[in-house]
Amino acid sequence: MCGICGFVEPMGRVVDADMVLRMTQAMFHRGPDDEGFFLDGEVAMGFRRLSIVDLARGHQPMSNERETVWVVFNGEIYNHQELREQLVARGHVFATQSDTEVLVHLYEEHGMELVHQLRGMFAFAIWDRERREMYLARDPFGIKPLYYTHTSSEFAFASEVRALRATGRVSAKLDAQSMWDYFTFQYVPDPQTMYSSIHKLPPGHYMRYKKGQIQITRYFRPSFLSDTEGGLEVHIERIQSALRESVRLHMSVDVPYGAFLSSGVDSTAIVAMMREVDADVNTFSVGFDDEYGTRNELEAARATARQLQTRHHEVSISLPTFLETLPKMLVALDEPIADVSACALYFVAELAAREVKVVLSGEGADELFAGYPIYHEPNSLRVFEHLPPSVRMRIGKVARLLPDGMKGRSFLERGAVPLERRFVGNAKIFSEDAKSELFAKHSYVHSSFAVTDEVYQDQTSAGDITRMQLVDLQTWLPGDILMKADKMTMAHSLELRVPFLDKRVFAAATALPEHLRIHGQTTKYALREAVRPIVPEAAARRPKLGFPVPVSKWLEHSLKDHIRDVISASPVREYLNLRYVDELFVHHARGRQAAWRELWTVFTLAMWAMPSTESVGADQQRLSVRREA
Repeated sequence: MCGICGFVEPMGRVVDADMVLRMTQAMFHRGPDDEGFFLDGEVAMGFRRLSIVDLARGHQPMSNERETVWVVFNGEIYNHQELREQLVARGHVFATQSDTEVLVHLYEEHGMELVHQLRGMFAFAIWDRERREMYLARDPFGIKPLYYTHTSSEFAFASEVRALRATGRVSAKLDAQSMWDYFTFQYVPDPQTMYSSIHKLPPGHYMRYKKGQIQITRYFRPSFLSDTEGGLEVHIERIQSALRESVRLHMSVDVPYGAFLSSGVDSTAIVAMMREVDADVNTFSVGFDDEYGTRNELEAARATARQLQTRHHEVSISLPTFLETLPKMLVALDEPIADVSACALYFVAELAAREVKVVLSGEGADELFAGYPIYHEPNSLRVFEHLPPSVRMRIGKVARLLPDGMKGRSFLERGAVPLERRFVGNAKIFSEDAKSELFAKHSYVHSSFAVTDEVYQDQTSAGDITRMQLVDLQTWLPGDILMKADKMTMAHSLELRVPFLDKRVFAAATALPEHLRIHGQTTKYALREAVRPIVPEAAARRPKLGFPVPVSKWLEHSLKDHIRDVISASPVREYLNLRYVDELFVHHARGRQAAWRELWTVFTLAMWAMPSTESVGADQQRLSVRREA
């Protein structure tokens, strides 16, 4: 796991070596073990290394024998040994055991079609010296981030926003559309970022840059099989075989490793399969001081660790510690993600980094195997399916006349709305109407439904549960789940690996018919049945919790005044209707409306934008918003 960066100067200007040094220094936490640079006229590439495999010889940037192809690479290629054997058979000579070198020789053989042969997580850049072309690529699921900026005067890329900001050439202006979308999704969806001049290369894409022009190609689009063969037992066998192999491959390291352990089935299954390979596995859990009776996973995780006989470590976080650390967490995220579980990840990663250098985790299981409770909704709303649109519209109008909080109102409202307009991912914080009230200034933006419309239009014949999963796979998973996982672990120089997001596991999951994903009231039905023989029964049955953070209760008590103060002092306050924000506080305090998610989303952006929050670049304190005419 590493940090990569680079840039190409326009008009053939010679690169500024100090600039690439500043970029790599801004990502020191991603790779404290080594650094490297490559300069070639108008091109520079930089690298920070967290040594995991072939510790002595994995230095980057790395080249072929003739030094005509250079690469910087962040991630792990789990089938690199198999690929290496194929390349050696074709006459390629290797100087290291590093998976990075496989990329160089694959490029020589296949060009950028090499991405189809990779099994792993990756973000990399390849400089072809003879063609004077730069290529960027990101893995199919978006496990590793990759940012870039492209204007008439520059092209640069990096693993983190702060590295691009360290060039001193990238504007600090916020993007109006990105802010609008953030308040729907609680993160900024790909390919945008909160900055108008910085973009993310989307998952499953690669880019070609040459002579000031970029061309982006999509090489992977997730889909589920429409016709599948075999009953439950056949699918269980496929899942078991694929997941066991993936876990074994993800354990291929030359450094100490462990796993995050919550109370749920995903991380428990990973740990149980690790124990089949290694008798000595470290596990790590986090909880929060529980003065308000909020659910805390530590006890359940501790019991699971005892049953699986792991070397268990845990930490419990108080509210003062949480608040003291929050600015550091927001800096680590690069841009605001209002998912409170990111905070839990930060603390458990800090704990794990004291003992190990690599952790395995359960991210991706919910999206692949249908683990979120909201995936029940298509079945519960089936009664509305055959009603004419005009009738459903009238039902919706009647529902909105019912008192807030009245039992059945939400059911009627959601049933009256087509899937494409009620589900935009696992989180929907503010509706379009609510954002119109929240924003004091909101002109020149389009509806956030544009983010998911393309997915829905591409999958018109799939079932509703499948379409919801595909939305989450292409938006929520890379934008929230994987982004916060990468940033919170790398903040502590810890590599996180996700065995569920593997090609073979994905194939097993997408072969499942919907009734084996959601079965009655059971989510992830086939996965639960597949791992039932090896996990404690309580974990196999337990509903999803994640790493719960008691923000809702804190908002009713000790956190309320702090959040008010931050929002009132933040530079983003001028774009917000503070009277509407005050109403959210009142509704939450009186129990009329559970508004903690909305308030936390506003607070996260406000805190992130505060001048006192550490950030790279002196002009971070002079944030402004660009509007498109």
